Amino acid sequence: MTEVEAFLTPNDEAEIVEAIRLAELNTSGEIRVHLEPHCKKDSFVRAKEIFNKLEMFKTNNRNGVLIYVAVEDHSIVIMGDQGINEKVPDNFWESTINTIIEHFKNGNSKQGLVGGILKAGEQLKKYFPYQKDDINELPNTISKGTND
Repeated sequence: MTEVEAFLTPNDEAEIVEAIRLAELNTSGEIRVHLEPHCKKDSFVRAKEIFNKLEMFKTNNRNGVLIYVAVEDHSIVIMGDQGINEKVPDNFWESTINTIIEHFKNGNSKQGLVGGILKAGEQLKKYFPYQKDDINELPNTISKGTND
């Protein structure tokens, strides 16, 4: 079993997907999580590659958010799309990252991601509030990679 497979149980993954659904009830933003074992390059460069590969830019308001985790390298990046970056302050994701890291340090990967996702939804609410006619533009599933 790889570290990515051991990182979350199937029940953990279901709770994370539910957290994405709940977070997106606060915001028109679209949140995704991507896990892979290693990041063989700068983690921001890799997160951008995954962001593009998952076509997270295909939202009406350019308000997709990727939570990228390189499990074995203990690397986390939160990347917002152009629409988000144009509206939020530079340190916007800092408290969300800190929430995730604190739980990860205590060995609770699931709660770190759930807490970070819910916090992201709450923070995005100010800039991208949920709209009555909002549709889910991106899948809520957790994607996994092998550093292709």
